[in-house]
Amino acid sequence: HDSSPLHPEAGARPAMKLSIIIPAYNEEQRLTPMLKAYGDYFLPRYGQEVEFIVVVNGSRDRTADISRAFSREHPQISTIEEKDAIGKGGAIMLGFKHAHGDLIGFADADGSTPPEAFDDLVNHIGDAGAIIASRWFETSVVEPRQPLKRRVVSRIFNGLVRLLFGLDIWDTQCGAKVVRREVVEQILPHLGLTRWAFDVDLLFQVHRFGNPIVEWPTTWPDIGGSQLRILKASLEMLIAIVRLRLLYSPLKWIVTLYDRTLGRYTHPSV
Repeated sequence: HDSSPLHPEAGARPAMKLSIIIPAYNEEQRLTPMLKAYGDYFLPRYGQEVEFIVVVNGSRDRTADISRAFSREHPQISTIEEKDAIGKGGAIMLGFKHAHGDLIGFADADGSTPPEAFDDLVNHIGDAGAIIASRWFETSVVEPRQPLKRRVVSRIFNGLVRLLFGLDIWDTQCGAKVVRREVVEQILPHLGLTRWAFDVDLLFQVHRFGNPIVEWPTTWPDIGGSQLRILKASLEMLIAIVRLRLLYSPLKWIVTLYDRTLGRYTHPSV
């Protein structure tokens, strides 16, 4: 009998090497090619030792219908639908709770991490607690190159993360990460619903419990269709990481005060 807090169902956990969580919000245009590419790559190679968990959160389009159609065709693709908008972090946390794998990873529904690049993470995790894709290695392939404004914002954000959290990581925000099951069990009770800061929170918790983190070069086609507004997102990212750092300090009371006042307008709960 498996008493793991991650999987609520009774009974033993089946032997499974890899769980891939795919958070999906209004992705009816991009989910089909992503699931097809990942299914075509992983199912022949991993057989019964891989599962895909699509967590549809707060979508107002046909994302859930598309995912369920894949689930009917492939038993190893499951669909979880959350009617409320719980954000990417909330969707991943929900996926964690349903994952069976010894390794639990997540990838963006837009297909920005090709399946071969994701498999690279699985194959190179070694003894680390987590491995993350990084776009900032010289050997990483990012096409087309991101606009200068976005690259500058990314560098500033990661500089602040390194300063505030002591994380020796260059790319916290790339959407592909793989974490050992036992590490997920350690950190899950401590993760919160922080929209832009979820990846930072996740990596900070992995690091806080003494688990090594590996960054690995990746291939990352800059897929169109993102609705990110760079200046608004930059402000939200800054607020989110400062808020997160305060949560892990004696000044936690500032966050409580902020959430009850200004936070209602500038920082959504997810």
